[in-house]
Amino acid sequence: MSITSPLPRLMNDTSQPDLHEPQISYLKDDSSAGESVHRHRGQKSDIESNYKHANGSASGNRNKSGNGNGNGNGNGNIYTNGSAGHRGFVASDGPDAGGDHDRNGVDQQPDTENNAVAKVSVRDRIGCVTWTWFTLTMATGGIANVLYSIPYRSNWLRIVGEIVFFLNLIFFVMNCILISLRFKWNPGSFSKSFLSPSESLYIPACMISVGTILVTMCQYGIPKTGLWFQTTMQVCFWAYCTLSVVASSGMYLLLWSTQEFPIANMTPLWTFPAYPLLLTGPVAANLISTLPNTTAAARINSTAIAFGAVCFQGIGFLLSLMIYSAFLYRLMSKKLPHETTRPGMFVSVGPSGFTVTAIVSLSNSVQTTILPNGIFGNAEGPFILYLMGSFTGLFIWGLCLWFCLISVGAHWQVMQPNHPEHHISVDMTWNSFVFPNTALATATIQIGTAFGFNAIRIVGTVISVFLVVVWLGVLFMIIRAIFLKRLLVPGQLNGAAQQRKNWARKSGNGIWKD
Repeated sequence: MSITSPLPRLMNDTSQPDLHEPQISYLKDDSSAGESVHRHRGQKSDIESNYKHANGSASGNRNKSGNGNGNGNGNGNIYTNGSAGHRGFVASDGPDAGGDHDRNGVDQQPDTENNAVAKVSVRDRIGCVTWTWFTLTMATGGIANVLYSIPYRSNWLRIVGEIVFFLNLIFFVMNCILISLRFKWNPGSFSKSFLSPSESLYIPACMISVGTILVTMCQYGIPKTGLWFQTTMQVCFWAYCTLSVVASSGMYLLLWSTQEFPIANMTPLWTFPAYPLLLTGPVAANLISTLPNTTAAARINSTAIAFGAVCFQGIGFLLSLMIYSAFLYRLMSKKLPHETTRPGMFVSVGPSGFTVTAIVSLSNSVQTTILPNGIFGNAEGPFILYLMGSFTGLFIWGLCLWFCLISVGAHWQVMQPNHPEHHISVDMTWNSFVFPNTALATATIQIGTAFGFNAIRIVGTVISVFLVVVWLGVLFMIIRAIFLKRLLVPGQLNGAAQQRKNWARKSGNGIWKD
């Protein structure tokens, strides 16, 4: 019996499969680059494609009963092209369909001359780039932000931060070029990416990356430029706020109109469309705090920027807070997410962390920059706002710490690399270990600064240094996986999907239901 792995390797969790589900032998790749489409129960995929390699054309047709015919390489395997970042593989019927296993039960692809992985072209690999790759720029931009936020300044630290900032710009441009090539070479893949149940949730990653770039542009650019850059960032802030509101509401409307996400599949990734709104506050806070004087603040109308940022930040945080309740219900009723999707739990750290950073940072500037002459004719008004902002940030900061603790504890099992069942393979979801936690680091530093607690500032600095190490490790593993052809390769399962395929075989299920 052939085993298929639909299994998107993104943060979108899959809970227990339906044991009564018909064992259908087709590829269901919900986040493929160009051919992704949402398929319902028992429905045969209409987008199975053929993968051509050097030894011939490997083509195949599969019917609803799971029978398959292949030709070209003579091994009966059907390789499907267009898998976006997590490759699809349909194993042929027969005694060897299960593939080879190592001592940990992980399938190993046979290294033969017919192995299409070794012969995949650069164009095919570019066709595997998805919106998920923008999580790399989110994480890198977050590290640049963290390096700037460390309270113990030095010249070398500033230089390192600037290097990471420019590296993030390179990553962002690279992602934009690669995903544009994918859409150009695969007509229709752009619109289909909005309908993919797993890839569509990652579309906001592009807007979030823009938000992190704006934050770091304020931090590293305004102190070294003139009035023209301050005006530019003012325009960029309002443009970003507008796009964030439109993108957030539009993305949720699209998801609610075209997709169904059962509560059993829920992860904090559901908050992703609201994430662009969560960065409006940090953008405004860094824009205002880096201004040289009150004259510059008055020139760009910093009061309007601050009030607008609080409004948009509140929208994002309250949306995330409501989704938090669904996540807790899912944990109570369905236990922890599957190991391959468990990194997505760290996404729950971000909303409260970014909100604390925004509110506390704005409150620190309210007396000196935003409202130096009072508010509503009251000279004590700015001080009251400062107290309210500081204690509100302290109130929410506890929630941020709690979700971080829960997320770390949930990864205890997968921290056993030699365990035959509980471990995860390298994946773009590993960027979740970095980006949401950068919000925790900056929030901790802001709380320590606002209340004058040096111990908390030290804790925030330690978290920042640890995140830099984690980011370097994740970046190394991603680059290593690319060179070893474990990422961006059509026709072969990625590590996360392979783990789920093994689970499906062990449980006697022919398909993992998304």
